[in-house]
Amino acid sequence: MTGEYALPPAFLLIIAGLLLPFLSGYARNFVMLLAPVTALILVWSLPDGPLLTIDYLGYELVPLHVDALSRLFATVFSLALIGGALFAFDQRKTSELTAAFIYGGGSLGVVFAGDLITVFIFSEIMAIASSLVVWSGGAGARAAGQRYAAIHFLAGVLLMAGVAGEAATTGSIAFEALAADSWPRWLMLAGLLINAGAPPFTSWLADAYPKASWSGTVFLSAFTTKTAVFVLIKLFPGTEALIYFGTFMVFYGIIFAILENDLRRVLVYSINNQVGFMLVAIGIGSEIALNGAAAHAFVHIVYKALMLMAAGAVLYRTGKTKATDLGGLYKTMPFTMVCGVIGALSISAFPYTSGFVAKSLITKGASDANLGMVWYLLTAASAGAFLYVGLKFPWFTFFHKDAGLRPQEAPVAMRFAMAMMALICLAIGIFPELLYGMMPYPVTYQPYYYAHIVAQLQLLLFSGLVFFLLLPILMPTKSLTLDFDWLYRGLGSSLKNLFDQITAALWSQIVTRVTNIVKVGFVVINRWHGPGGVFAETWPTGRMALWTTILLGLYLLVYFL
Repeated sequence: MTGEYALPPAFLLIIAGLLLPFLSGYARNFVMLLAPVTALILVWSLPDGPLLTIDYLGYELVPLHVDALSRLFATVFSLALIGGALFAFDQRKTSELTAAFIYGGGSLGVVFAGDLITVFIFSEIMAIASSLVVWSGGAGARAAGQRYAAIHFLAGVLLMAGVAGEAATTGSIAFEALAADSWPRWLMLAGLLINAGAPPFTSWLADAYPKASWSGTVFLSAFTTKTAVFVLIKLFPGTEALIYFGTFMVFYGIIFAILENDLRRVLVYSINNQVGFMLVAIGIGSEIALNGAAAHAFVHIVYKALMLMAAGAVLYRTGKTKATDLGGLYKTMPFTMVCGVIGALSISAFPYTSGFVAKSLITKGASDANLGMVWYLLTAASAGAFLYVGLKFPWFTFFHKDAGLRPQEAPVAMRFAMAMMALICLAIGIFPELLYGMMPYPVTYQPYYYAHIVAQLQLLLFSGLVFFLLLPILMPTKSLTLDFDWLYRGLGSSLKNLFDQITAALWSQIVTRVTNIVKVGFVVINRWHGPGGVFAETWPTGRMALWTTILLGLYLLVYFL
């Protein structure tokens, strides 16, 4: 082992997570804040380059390699953990918090990895820890957590097979840009796309995340999909297939979020939508597009955590998440309402919010690459984002017909967490250079010019008009929306039941036939060995001597042959 820094920030978070079960009260909360704050300080104190190397089976592992992109993602992951820890001060399940910190540590392990084996190891740590976060959600979370774990272990198998194939064919495990031109690289790409929520494995997000607790979903929203985005930026920039996967995800998230009644599922479907923007940008592969993917991942983590905090606070106080059960909460939860609206404006790319300055880089990248159709689709999807979540979430939660609920405002710690995330959204929106200065490539683009602001406002105002005109049609209904997961939750369940029926009938026939054969066998045995059978009689001595002679002769014959 060589290197100046022997303890990567990832290990600091993992160790802190392992300590949490032995702490309680103020001590637990202190460690929950101290660990990610220390990690954030450490992230910005580390110099660029490989800082720690380990020789393993002839390969050089680099568990700590720093560059601009890794520092950007490590920064926002640390901020997400700080906000999530504040929000979870009232969470009694220390097991969830332990898993969440190990999960966050795994994400920092991936972004600071300098080789593919380290990427795989920390990715699997993330898969295990995030499954535990889902399972900590309580009733209904166990089955969803099992499905979640199965999907991510599949992704891990594909990733590891690809890494092994790459090492065998090229002799390299370097974590650097690759062309998707061989089966090991296709396997790695497939595993990463599963973790990003790309088709056909799009449904694991909406299946698992809303089953987590009011605090668990905040942690889950930050790491898995954005870590996959980070790895895709590093490994497969400019891979054209990502444009098609991303475009599908953009509209997939819109359609299913419009249909959904559970508001936390609405917010989770928007993760599919927003990650779709990032995949399109990675597929374009230009410097401004890759900056857009990284910037959008940064702001998405912040505003999505903010919106899920608002939804989590409502769940914490009311026990409800369905649009049909909520409404009028602005009266008693005004602070939560304001924070939720700021998050909704950010995801809608409203001017002077974080989403505006980040998403603009992606559309600019599409324009510069002369991808006119992609630009139009992304622009239309931006209007759709305002429709399906920017308006739907705050309207049905806080402003729709009063449901008669009178909950208290969110606890103080939750309000501090929401205020922190809301201020970040506004600060980046007002001072975009705060974000642009951290990009992996120099940024000369200026998002605030008259035509851009007016065009975006027109787009959002038209989308708002459509929402309120179509409000009777868009009213949620009490239903469960299934998409690809119908194959294993609907069709799979039916096939399982059919298989059980067929095997039960087959087993019944086998048991009946074996029983009949055994009965016949007993009859035959009784006939020969029963009280009246041949072998039950007393045989004369001469007959016994004859049989003994015959058996001895057969034995000698076999022996000499």
